[in-house]
Amino acid sequence: MTFLPDFTPVFASNGLVYAFQNSDWMGQFICVFLFFCSVFVWVLMLDKGSMLRKGRRASEIFVKQFRNARDPLSLRDRADESNSPAAHVYAAACKRIQSFKLEFPLPRGGRRAMSDDELEIVRSTMNLAVEDELVLLERKNIFLATAVSAAPFFGLFGTVWGITMAFSELAIAGRADVQTLAPGISGALLTTVIGLVVAIPSLIGYNIISTQIKNITVHLDNFVDEVYTKFKIEQLESYSAAERRENQQ
Repeated sequence: MTFLPDFTPVFASNGLVYAFQNSDWMGQFICVFLFFCSVFVWVLMLDKGSMLRKGRRASEIFVKQFRNARDPLSLRDRADESNSPAAHVYAAACKRIQSFKLEFPLPRGGRRAMSDDELEIVRSTMNLAVEDELVLLERKNIFLATAVSAAPFFGLFGTVWGITMAFSELAIAGRADVQTLAPGISGALLTTVIGLVVAIPSLIGYNIISTQIKNITVHLDNFVDEVYTKFKIEQLESYSAAERRENQQ
């Protein structure tokens, strides 16, 4: 035997369940639709956040490997294996450099340094690769932006619809009392509540994801300058070595 009161009837007849049960077909449809939108938005935010976190970590590892490498082109094979934005940008640069045919014929071997025009072409290629990565990173963000903008309007539409129906039923009943008006009003306001439940997390998630994408883009731009600088240093060292050979002769 228990002395604790049974609150089940209270929760079953009041709150959100009560409001949903007293909504008309339009209000219930909007509530169900927004519920599934909320599930979709949460799945999208978690998946997007995980993807950005893994991409950022992989890029940091690849950039560190590039900084430790003496030869700027020594990571060509690793770039094809690494699934990171920085590796993709580097692979685009290597592919463009390969078209310049910098290698000296055997038996001399090795390769020559790039000219200024070739360096500018490589930099433009990397900048285009950064833009391509940005497009991939921002993919599906339109759904979050749409949820932020549209969910409150769906909720507002449901509220206006519900209030209109509630007052219509009040006029038909011919009684201006709370018992007649309350069920319709509670059902009408429920759609606004659910609309905000969808929009607020979507707005927070969208801002967090947009900030992460911006940070990755900044790191990629810095990596482009770093790659360019390393090839430029290689060019200057090549010019200095050639000048020393001429002076010795």
